[in-house]
Amino acid sequence: MIRVLLVDDQELMRVGFRMVLGAQDDMEIVGEAGNGDEAVKLAEEHRPDVVLMDVRMPVLDGVEATKLITERGLAKVLVMTTFDLDEYALSALRNGASGFLLKDTPSVQLVAALRSVASGDAVVSPSVTRRLLDRFLGVTGGELRDSSILDVLTDREREVLLLIAQGLSNTEIARKLFLSEATVKTHVGRVLSKLDLRDRVQAVVLAYETGLVRPGEA
Repeated sequence: MIRVLLVDDQELMRVGFRMVLGAQDDMEIVGEAGNGDEAVKLAEEHRPDVVLMDVRMPVLDGVEATKLITERGLAKVLVMTTFDLDEYALSALRNGASGFLLKDTPSVQLVAALRSVASGDAVVSPSVTRRLLDRFLGVTGGELRDSSILDVLTDREREVLLLIAQGLSNTEIARKLFLSEATVKTHVGRVLSKLDLRDRVQAVVLAYETGLVRPGEA
């Protein structure tokens, strides 16, 4: 059973999500919150598997709530946004969210996304995240982080990180580097572990933030 916490300052949105998710045999709504502060408190109380998190809310926005929830290991977070170029969604990814969805996402995709996040996968494909970062950071410039944090990687792991950031799947990376897919999975796991990253989406974000990949690069 996937335990879900709904967070949105619009009650009608929560009602809609509750109707869709409550109809699933493998999902249970454990609580609802109208702002980020309530979300953190309920996450601590109920320890849900996934928090479906709005980003623009009063008291405490979804970005800060996501950061607190993921830092404390309370739950995985799937953020919702109205626009696919919402800077709040990008900030949420940087702060630990496992992906983002548009609020007009069809119910079938919403359910599938929650199941994916609950199983440990990231919802947003690296290629989609890359386009988001390309467009957003290309406009804002973005502040780079110290690239020395990548020094813990071997040359091969750094190469794999670069290809992840370029949106390639494990199969595509294996083909490009003439490796088995199992070997690529091992390298990806080591990259995530060494850099203390939750998933491939976080790896893409970090690659941009450290300048390993720059907006607009192929």
